[in-house]
Amino acid sequence: MRAVRITRLDGPEAVELGEAAVPDDPGAVLVDVHAAGVAFPDVLLSRGLYQYRPELPFVPGGEVAGVVRRAPEGSGFAAGDRVVGLTGFGGGMAEVAAVPPNMAFRLPDAVSLTAGAGLLFNDLTVHFALRERAGLRDGETVLVHGAAGGVGTSTLRLAGALGAGRVIAVVSTEEKAEVAKAAGATDVVLTEGWLARVRELTDGRGVDVVVDPVGGDRFTDSLRSLAPAGRLLVVGFTGGEIPTVRVNRLLLNNVDVRGVSWGGWWLANPGYLAEQWAELEPLLASGAVSVPEPVRCPLERAAEAIASLEARTALGKVVLEVASQGGSEDPS
Repeated sequence: MRAVRITRLDGPEAVELGEAAVPDDPGAVLVDVHAAGVAFPDVLLSRGLYQYRPELPFVPGGEVAGVVRRAPEGSGFAAGDRVVGLTGFGGGMAEVAAVPPNMAFRLPDAVSLTAGAGLLFNDLTVHFALRERAGLRDGETVLVHGAAGGVGTSTLRLAGALGAGRVIAVVSTEEKAEVAKAAGATDVVLTEGWLARVRELTDGRGVDVVVDPVGGDRFTDSLRSLAPAGRLLVVGFTGGEIPTVRVNRLLLNNVDVRGVSWGGWWLANPGYLAEQWAELEPLLASGAVSVPEPVRCPLERAAEAIASLEARTALGKVVLEVASQGGSEDPS
């Protein structure tokens, strides 16, 4: 089968399209992949910087959408089912992927396979961040950095449905501002002078929750933007630099910095992914949470797609269109 392969750890430019063996795990749900999500861990994997380091060569990609080719007895799935799934730490950017049964989920008919490929990583991360780590309360104000990216747009789409009364997007360009508005931002501010603008918007009170997938030099100002009892969620470091915090700031202002490791949580809590999907699936099916079409790239342009995340030029979620034989037709 065709598959994206990483044969050397030289970054996205070393990613290539080649051939790989079709997986043959009798305990897995085999999926004919229609589309595969591209996520920041794929960038780190391409440079050998992720906490999980598979042996070379390997196939990256952790989220897929497609049609079931074969499912083990008792899994609850059958050939022909439309599903989204997590493959774990790789194997998704290929024509066929093996998905553990407890990491596969039926896709609502209202959601296309292409859009479905971009849902799990970001939406489940944001759901975990706001529900478990932030303890988001009704009516609170959420600010998100990198708001035109994958985690950013998911936050803008989900926060209101999970109780937020206001969602402020921070972006670097006017083009990204339009993306943030379309995703559901209540207010949009540019990175230049963002803290002063947020104080104006909140009449000096500040925000209750900051979702930060960027890190870098805006971290201290994020702490300053918090209202009393505010929570700063550390989701990632796409900006490259891992910031530090002077803990006296936490004490003086009664604020928290909270880590968000969704993967670590569900690995330690069997059944948590199913709980998340049970809450999200009806919101997606009913349209209460929008499902935007992602940026599409053909499988042949995998290197370019992964590089766009590293360069932070991606607008929204990026997916690779695989359209294998079983998933080439999208019933939706």
